[in-house]
Amino acid sequence: MNVPNKLTVSRFALTAAFLGVIFSNIRYRETTALVLFSLASLTDYFDGKIARRDKLITNFGILMDPLADKILVCSAFIAFVGLHWMAAWMVVLIVARELAITGLRLLAASKNVVLAAEGYGKHKTISQIVAIIAILVFHSYQEWDAIGPAVFGLHIFGVPWISWFEPLSIWVSVGLTITSGGLYLWRNRQLYLDDI
Repeated sequence: MNVPNKLTVSRFALTAAFLGVIFSNIRYRETTALVLFSLASLTDYFDGKIARRDKLITNFGILMDPLADKILVCSAFIAFVGLHWMAAWMVVLIVARELAITGLRLLAASKNVVLAAEGYGKHKTISQIVAIIAILVFHSYQEWDAIGPAVFGLHIFGVPWISWFEPLSIWVSVGLTITSGGLYLWRNRQLYLDDI
């Protein structure tokens, strides 16, 4: 197994560890979950970079890398609903979009068509990762002795800046998720309209 594929597999393990920690009663669980999610996000960045640089692209990586990404992100958002950190309807939209695009890609593959990733999709993924990290920081920064409150508790407009950045990042993520999904389904509509 090459390095990019090992990083992809490690993302599955880090996702399981993240979920185990976030629903545990251990001390500093939010901070630990933040570290695990951040590490998992870094594996996503590096596995693709290394695979392209060293020409280590495999069928396993093509299939499992996006699957690992979706499981990581969707698991985090679903966990946040369980913890009452995020509205359920927002997460339903995010998960539904991911399932719809995955279904479209499977339909395309059955017709020997490869659907390339689009710019909006990449922006959507970045916005989702930023939103998840912002949520975790919001719920953990007070645990970081003086450093957390000094950095993230800095008052802007009368409140700690993380207090308005966290909901803003969630709304941006939901907006980009809906927009990118709608555009992707519209641009590739012939794939499913032919079968209706």
